[in-house]
Amino acid sequence: MKVLVISDIHGIKTNLPLIKDRFIELKCELLIVLGDLYYNYGREDAKDYDPEYVRDFLDSFSDKMICMKGNCDEYLDIHEEPFDIIPGYFSTKINDKTIYLTHGHIYNKNHWSKENSILLLGHTHIAEITTIGTTTYINPGSISLPLGKEPASYMVIDDNKFTIADINDRIIYEKEIL
Repeated sequence: MKVLVISDIHGIKTNLPLIKDRFIELKCELLIVLGDLYYNYGREDAKDYDPEYVRDFLDSFSDKMICMKGNCDEYLDIHEEPFDIIPGYFSTKINDKTIYLTHGHIYNKNHWSKENSILLLGHTHIAEITTIGTTTYINPGSISLPLGKEPASYMVIDDNKFTIADINDRIIYEKEIL
């Protein structure tokens, strides 16, 4: 199964058409969104800020999407979502692996106790793949507001390979997890 993972949209529509194209081109079966859907830190006049577009984009994936709740989603100004938003953390099976999903503001590298696990998280807006002990932490970065030196990014899970790429399809991180 191929899975596309994004995080930290913050109401900005700029790169979402690219994500839809990648989802189709790569023949993905599932979209995972790791939270922070709409709220834009009070900068609603930002270029391409369009929470209704973001909601409609996400709704178009509702039958093939897992969407986590982020810390900024407490401030949702669109209250009736046509899709489920999961708080806390959630576990799912992808390619025979149990993978935990969360936004990252509560559960993260400093606050996680499940040994031999894979935790996908967002929140920091910085793409990374890090293994500490027996746990691998994978952050796809932000599709809208990246921090650090990398541009906006997303991740594809294909069998055992986790690949984080920027919006120009340059591979930032890649790791095979058996």
